[in-house]
Amino acid sequence: MGAVSDAKKAYRLLKRALASRKAVQRVRRRLADHEPHPIEHYQVAVYFADGAVNMYQMRQWYRPLTELAKRWPVVVLSRSATGADLLLDEDGPPVAFVPTVRDLERFIGTQDIRVVLYVNQNTRNFQMFRYGRRWHVFINHGESDKMYMTTNQYKAYDYALVAGQAARDRLSRTLWDWDIDRRTIEIGRPQADHYSGSLPYAPDDRTVVLYAPTWEGDRPSAHYGSIATHGEALVTELLASGAHRVIYRPHPRSGVVDDGYGAAHRRIIAAIASANAADATAQHIYDDGPELGWQLAAADVAIVDISAMVYDRLAVGKPLMITRPVDERASVDTNGYLSDCEWLTAEGARDIVAEVERVRADEAAIARLRMWVQHYFGDTTPGAATEKFHAAIEQLMHKWDRWQAVEIGAVRTDEDDDDEEADEEEV
Repeated sequence: MGAVSDAKKAYRLLKRALASRKAVQRVRRRLADHEPHPIEHYQVAVYFADGAVNMYQMRQWYRPLTELAKRWPVVVLSRSATGADLLLDEDGPPVAFVPTVRDLERFIGTQDIRVVLYVNQNTRNFQMFRYGRRWHVFINHGESDKMYMTTNQYKAYDYALVAGQAARDRLSRTLWDWDIDRRTIEIGRPQADHYSGSLPYAPDDRTVVLYAPTWEGDRPSAHYGSIATHGEALVTELLASGAHRVIYRPHPRSGVVDDGYGAAHRRIIAAIASANAADATAQHIYDDGPELGWQLAAADVAIVDISAMVYDRLAVGKPLMITRPVDERASVDTNGYLSDCEWLTAEGARDIVAEVERVRADEAAIARLRMWVQHYFGDTTPGAATEKFHAAIEQLMHKWDRWQAVEIGAVRTDEDDDDEEADEEEV
């Protein structure tokens, strides 16, 4: 059995290696058809070492980065062939495919990159940290109260762009000996200024409910996913009511660790298809598209797990419920919004129709929601977060200029000292 198992593993590794090689060749062929990158052109880079499965982390930044590029040219440094392939397909910034460290060095050596942005904590980020004379800045891929948001890895970056005071409070409670005031810059949520996509249904008098669960997690402390514990029950009830429209937008990694979780996910998709087949006017949606925005804005009520989706929806300022994890080992930060949110238990999911109506009509809950929106995102006036984002980059550019001037001044001082010593020798 051991020999058979080893042979299967070897086959899988070989198959993966061949697929990776083909993907690299495909991306290189595609880039060969593009105009070459201008020399000394890009000043902002987004470092992305992940493949297709984590593209959602990049997609939400496309439009904010497009706006930013009008002032400071932006390029994505893509380390993975599958990630680069999708980036070339989608409406994002220009792509530099740099799978090896040599490729990376060669490219940044031709550019004027002063700020490097990171959307996640991929271990390969460390390979980029070696390059000084530029700011390394963590921008994340969403605001949340998950343990991911307080990792000690924040200390690896020169700066972190955070949504608001809630993020600073969270980091202050967790990180030792780290200057929060100096190392973080508040920018709100610029993605909210660019909510995109058109409605895939004709609005009517149905109450629209967005159910956006996260994946199952890869360890007990991150067992936030609700598809298997809440999801089937609540979707079944909402589909049967005749008065609701369900938008089901699961995390793209749902089921990658737990086959049972993946099976529950597939049953929900099948139930939605069946409900639509029985009543074409229902227009329930299984949403796995790249666009994120219309779902958050259109839903009358949102049901989400502990994830960045809580705060994506919070920025909209409309009613939402958070699924309470069944696994007691799941880490829940109850110092922030989760201390005051509308929890949905697994038992409550079976009475979801009544729960939806309750949160829509509860004025006290709506008032609390507005207070938390301010705490997490500050000014949510359209355009305000984009202005903060641009101001943060401008601040970093000015700091880059100052350090560059100091370095040039130091070099000149050394040269002057050398000249003086030469003059003294001649005398």
